[in-house]
Amino acid sequence: QVQLVESGGGLVQAGGSLRLSCAASGRTFSTYAMGWFRQAPGKEREFVGAISRSGRSTNYADSVKGRFTCSRDNAKNTVYLQMNSLKPEDTAVYYCAARISSDYSLGVYLSEYAYDYWGQGTQVTVSS
Repeated sequence: QVQLVESGGGLVQAGGSLRLSCAASGRTFSTYAMGWFRQAPGKEREFVGAISRSGRSTNYADSVKGRFTCSRDNAKNTVYLQMNSLKPEDTAVYYCAARISSDYSLGVYLSEYAYDYWGQGTQVTVSS
């Protein structure tokens, strides 16, 4: 089992930046591939980005590509989502998720159904 706790959300003006963190406890963090998802009011949860166990491979939704960056520090049991050039449509609750992966270098997972563990979420609000 792994427990995930997100932090770093808040209110920011359009064009601004935020960095979300997701701290993991429990089993060895480097055995988990990680993902970020978000859910806006009245909408379904959607994929934002994913990162492999090593951090070597990442994947992003088209809507955030070039603006958001996933990274991880396995020594600190933490994954990050750097969000730049934020837009009002980025407003949502952001969740990190984890799944055990056998692929250390390249395994990334885009579907929410691929993940077994979820954090409680952190609110990001972007004002225009």
